[in-house]
Amino acid sequence: MGNASFYIKKLRLEKHPEGGWFREIYRAEEITEKHALPGRYSSARNYSTSIYYLLEGEDKSMFHRIKSDEIWHFYTGSSSVEILLILDGKIKKLHLGSDIEKQETFQVIIPKNTWFTAHLINKQGYSLIGCTVAPGFDFDDFELATRGQLLIEFPHLETVIKDFTT
Repeated sequence: MGNASFYIKKLRLEKHPEGGWFREIYRAEEITEKHALPGRYSSARNYSTSIYYLLEGEDKSMFHRIKSDEIWHFYTGSSSVEILLILDGKIKKLHLGSDIEKQETFQVIIPKNTWFTAHLINKQGYSLIGCTVAPGFDFDDFELATRGQLLIEFPHLETVIKDFTT
């Protein structure tokens, strides 16, 4: 098992706009046409996509949401990942990792249109994960939250919103 730098180099990861490192590794060749998709999509989408995603140290995946369901998969690392979702105006915490005795899971499902964020439990560690999206990811479907936007909608979550927005 390598360290974060090893995986960033070997997997040719690049900085992600939401924080952390990533590289797309799969984009289905088949397409679902716009007329066959729900109205929230602006154009046709690939059936599915997947990426490698890595967090290290103080990296955070800032609050964001996408228009499709997303599955996060734990691969390896020296830290588990805490994923925070805003559901029904409350924070739901999920733990992605390999220690099932501590209620960590190898996969976490993030429902479409759900604001969420992620960070490492062990800030000296790293975590290599994968993210699978169906219908496939398109940056047109990505919304990075602003602090003001979330504070208007969820003022009671001010502390966590300030920690995971700019």
